[in-house]
Amino acid sequence: MISNVHPISRYILIILCLVKTSCVLGQQAPDAQYIKDNYQKFEYQVPMRDGKKLFTSVYVPKDESRKYPFMMDRTCYSVAPYGTDKYRPSLGPSSHFTHDGYIFVYQDVRGRWMSEGIYEEMTPELEVHKTNKDVDEGTDTYDTIDWLLKNIPNNNGKVGVWGISYPGFYTTTALLSRHPALVAASPQAPIADLWRDDGWHNGAFFLVANFGFYPFFTNRQDDKPTQRPGGHFDPGTEDGYDFFMKMGPIKNTNDKYYKDTIRLWNEMLDHPDYDKHWEDRNVLPRLHDIKTAVLVTGGWYDAEDLYGAINTYKTLAKNNPKTPVYFAMGPWVHGGWARGDGDHLGDVDFGQATGPYYRENIEFQFFSHYLKGTELALPPVNVFETGINQWKTYQTWPPVQAREKQLYFLPGGKLSFSAPSVAKDSYDEYISDPANPVPFVQDRNQTMDMQREYMTADQRFLSSRKDVLSYQSDVLDQDVTIAGNIWANLKVSTTGTDADFVVKVLDVYPDTAANTKWTGKDIKMGGYQQMVRSEPIRGKYRNSFSKPEPFVPGKVTPVNFELQDVLHTFKKGHRIMVQVQSTWFPLIDRNPQTFVNIMKANEADFKKATQRIYTSKLHPSFLKVRVM
Repeated sequence: MISNVHPISRYILIILCLVKTSCVLGQQAPDAQYIKDNYQKFEYQVPMRDGKKLFTSVYVPKDESRKYPFMMDRTCYSVAPYGTDKYRPSLGPSSHFTHDGYIFVYQDVRGRWMSEGIYEEMTPELEVHKTNKDVDEGTDTYDTIDWLLKNIPNNNGKVGVWGISYPGFYTTTALLSRHPALVAASPQAPIADLWRDDGWHNGAFFLVANFGFYPFFTNRQDDKPTQRPGGHFDPGTEDGYDFFMKMGPIKNTNDKYYKDTIRLWNEMLDHPDYDKHWEDRNVLPRLHDIKTAVLVTGGWYDAEDLYGAINTYKTLAKNNPKTPVYFAMGPWVHGGWARGDGDHLGDVDFGQATGPYYRENIEFQFFSHYLKGTELALPPVNVFETGINQWKTYQTWPPVQAREKQLYFLPGGKLSFSAPSVAKDSYDEYISDPANPVPFVQDRNQTMDMQREYMTADQRFLSSRKDVLSYQSDVLDQDVTIAGNIWANLKVSTTGTDADFVVKVLDVYPDTAANTKWTGKDIKMGGYQQMVRSEPIRGKYRNSFSKPEPFVPGKVTPVNFELQDVLHTFKKGHRIMVQVQSTWFPLIDRNPQTFVNIMKANEADFKKATQRIYTSKLHPSFLKVRVM
């Protein structure tokens, strides 16, 4: 079982997936014998329209007294184990599917593992396919479904597709096959726009999420099928803060370690701006004319693909108003709904087992209805409200009841829904030093990976930092529920020509808050500063992600950016806090604070800068939120 208690990096998670031969269902190993007793495994090389063949494992129920729908997972993370005598210990999204009876299909996507072809990260999806050479993930899915319907006996003619993370992207692209037999699909934590999901957040490069991932992910760079796994970069330490500081500028990843041997890593370094390379890989503009019923699933605390889940749902719902599109969001980390109880994250208690609830009452019911014709009473939007720890249902997301309000930064570190009234200009300032960046978690010995718990972690460890500003509301005399996306609207100035700004929204517990069974050692929940939502922006992208522009030193400049959606209640007796800083290391790479190509920057380019956040009537800084 992959627990929510212990941190696990992106690439270690995938290694465990392959060892267990099931990315998200390791806890269901007790099904292993049931699967061997009730399913027969077959392996095929399924031909695509351009002649390439994709390796496909098919598990067929031995009971032939009825017909079964297909449940398919297309993956770049291997369909192992290979061999018809070697079985996965779990099948389908959850044990409910295993015991209910489906034909389960697992496929290595083009260019990965045992499938032919050259792999392309986030394959650009074509609007028009004029010849058999015009292939993408949509056409590969179409050709696979067609082959399955014709060659796997005892099927009922209906297909469902699901997948988490990268397989979530392949599930989204399955919709673009527009095959009539594809009646249900569930993109879960899907990558939608690689530049905005796993790569950059508003232009700030997510260093630890990517650095160790690509050596493992790169098990082949040619068109030769293989079962050989990728490599593993051993930094020799878990202190990522120290490791990356000693490494120096990003270009040193190649100078010191990778030596230009990893094509996909170099693609990231070669395209720091949102250029055509990334635009072609953004699947969201393609999501129109969809007839398949869709369940989009994500986690409020998904440190990797939160953007993908939220924006895949919003795009599908907007562009396909006549298609059943469902949305489920819970208090989960990346893939957390598919494993474990989902009852806490780090020190924060969610009060109930949200994972089993989702698997039985949302996911299983959705697919059963569309693939087997069972009854369905599922509202379009099923979301978990953190803070008060309750499931809520709505017809749309964000809910129409939410009203836009502005939460202002005031002089003296105050935060209020009332705008600043003093005409005199005011600001707070700090010195941002790339040689002494703000750490993103307290324990630097746990900074070689994403540390998914950072998304709810107590921020009191930063109280002594002079380069972190805090704005705090009065004690709330009633509950305040924020539902929907948050926009930071900052007025800033800098003495440099570039700057990052990180905005964090915190729920400050009262001093009387009691510890729970999940509270960590030496932690007290009284006064706990729980992070609710946080996002950075690389300031040179404040006006355009594709055309960076420098700051004019000393000039007051608006910097507006999205912090993504929440559904959180700040309870009566709590406070709302907002923190602003300019480094967040090594979660994001260091900004030299000079206007250069950061992927090619030298150590001499890194300079201290004084950052100002304005809090006046003339230059107000505020958060734009949706309040229930």
